[in-house]
Amino acid sequence: MALTPEQKQEVLRCLEAGRPLPEKYRFLLFGETRQVELLWNGKTGAVCDVALPFQTIEQVDEPREEKAAQIAPGLLDSGGRQRKGWANKLIWGDNKLILSSLLRGPMRREIESEGGLKLIYIDPPFDVGADFSMNIEIGGDALVKEPGVLEAIAYRDTWGKGADSFIAMIYERLRLMRDLLADDGSIYVHCDWRVNAYIRLVLDEVFGKDNFVNEIQWCYTGPGSPEMRQFNRKHDTIFWYAKIGKWIFNGDEIRVPYKDPNQTLRRAFDSGKGIGKKEIEKYRERGKIPETWWPGIAIAARGNQNLGYPTQKPEALLERVIKASSNEGDIVADFFCGSGTVAAVAEKLGRKWIASDLGKFAVHTTRKRMIGAQRQLKAEGKNYRAFELLNLGKYERQHYIGVNPNLTPMEQRVQLRQKEREYVELILRAYRAESAANADPFQGKKAGRMVAIGPINLPVSRLFAETITAECRARKITRADILAFEFEMGLYPGIQEEAKEGGVDLALKYIPRDVFEKRAVEKGEVVFHDVSHIDVKIRRRRRGGKLFAAAELSGYSAHYSQDAAAAGIKPGKSGVIVDDGTVFRVSKDKAGKVSRKTLTKDWRDWVDYWAVDFDYESRRETVREAAPGGGKDVERATGDFVFENEWQSFRTRKSRDLEFVSAEREIASPRQKIAVKVVDIFGNDTMRVVEAGE
Repeated sequence: MALTPEQKQEVLRCLEAGRPLPEKYRFLLFGETRQVELLWNGKTGAVCDVALPFQTIEQVDEPREEKAAQIAPGLLDSGGRQRKGWANKLIWGDNKLILSSLLRGPMRREIESEGGLKLIYIDPPFDVGADFSMNIEIGGDALVKEPGVLEAIAYRDTWGKGADSFIAMIYERLRLMRDLLADDGSIYVHCDWRVNAYIRLVLDEVFGKDNFVNEIQWCYTGPGSPEMRQFNRKHDTIFWYAKIGKWIFNGDEIRVPYKDPNQTLRRAFDSGKGIGKKEIEKYRERGKIPETWWPGIAIAARGNQNLGYPTQKPEALLERVIKASSNEGDIVADFFCGSGTVAAVAEKLGRKWIASDLGKFAVHTTRKRMIGAQRQLKAEGKNYRAFELLNLGKYERQHYIGVNPNLTPMEQRVQLRQKEREYVELILRAYRAESAANADPFQGKKAGRMVAIGPINLPVSRLFAETITAECRARKITRADILAFEFEMGLYPGIQEEAKEGGVDLALKYIPRDVFEKRAVEKGEVVFHDVSHIDVKIRRRRRGGKLFAAAELSGYSAHYSQDAAAAGIKPGKSGVIVDDGTVFRVSKDKAGKVSRKTLTKDWRDWVDYWAVDFDYESRRETVREAAPGGGKDVERATGDFVFENEWQSFRTRKSRDLEFVSAEREIASPRQKIAVKVVDIFGNDTMRVVEAGE
């Protein structure tokens, strides 16, 4: 560091006055060797380094027959389903934690044993002012579903701080993706004019400009305003980078027809000298490798693929990318999966896949889409793979309040108590309740109701709920809420009915993941949903000495209430409110008159999807964790079971019909457990387990 006396004095004056140093000192003080560097506020070289276990929530390895449900004599054809080996991964959660856990956890070895991750395609949310809402249908009507709180904050409010927030978000994730890729892997990043300059610079920094392969322009047409004051923007940019300078490119798989083959080919072969008609015909049939501008793949090509996501891309676009840069059997991934286009195309092209999204409704939409893809492949006599629905669940929650493992045991206990206090304060703030001192086992109160908070890493048990009920009776408390991330199976509605008999109005409410987003809590946007209840009837019969059962979905109760004031609706607009399990459309005409229309007229209107596992306790859930010091992975049972999706019925944009009686399956005993899962119109799921003999 060779500063002149004058420069040293200038540095001291800046430090004493609390002013930033002039830019020239960055190079004078730190000896920067790079000629060009991308800088933004808060840039750091650190990336997420956690390795959390993945929880298996659901397994789908045999789609049901696409026909009317009935008590049929035979079991479903197993078709081309895959039972062993790699199961595709659909993961719900923060992709930063997911990527870090894939990279540093046991699943990394599973990925590498399959040849490694060969291709990543991402279409991150790049529109600063984008409307991430989507249209969903309820009964015979339609409404606009707003994005979840986490989605809204992660994908929209991020840009409220400026471009540096977006760059910081994508930079860390791209670094994790680069390290997760196989050495001959590629990444395609889709963006438009809003951030393509930033994305190119970030990719250069992360992957190195020498690993840049192509800049592709996806060109399409569409309407524009007659009064436009600029050229109509009708192309997106896709950047293709390799990990370390080598990549897969299947040019012959993506050839397209020549526009004027005779003229083009003769010109290419020295004006036709010595080129016969047969050779020209051969090249004409072969076609050409596309240029880096891709016309002819229109947004309208989505057609029947359209699932209502405003940023959804046509399958033809992804077919070209996946065919070009991966081979059959390779793993491809999309960590902003939206409606699941990459996973659907990968499945149809014989690739393995990993897909993740922060939005619970996006994951649910992708699940339905992938079951539809399985059904299609099964009908065509083609092979398909099982897929797992995963999340980081309680391990993600534990991570948020984690204790530093480097502390002494005494220090860890002190820190744990502090973290537990902070956890309770966080939940009470999000629930907009006040703290209740010296009221154990209650932690707060809200609107005349006492509030008890369940543990962060365990379901609320019957014993916990009975203790709360007994305390209410002893203290003559008539109303209480229990807040929890999970509730023991079968707890609702029985525990509430028992509490009611003793004069206690007991409400069970789910704590959403949104509570860990500080801005969501500060804005009062966190919604605690009531636990829903499923009514199930089992239809049984014996045939040939064997017992068969089918499940009938006979009722579903949802008591959601979502704060939304009609006063906040602008004249000429409409909004949706949910009041005690009923969805209303509230409209305000230009004169300010408010009208209300009921959208959910029947419990069936709440059901978007339901599925059955006919032998629920046949597969125990296990998690794998990386052993300290790089030893052998530790695998342990969690005590829970994996829901194996054997039959399902769900609504699509093409068909709003649902079947409410499943196909039948052979069962071993009337004591066999049958699980029924329902996903409602907002993407929230509820499960009930009954015995086949009930």
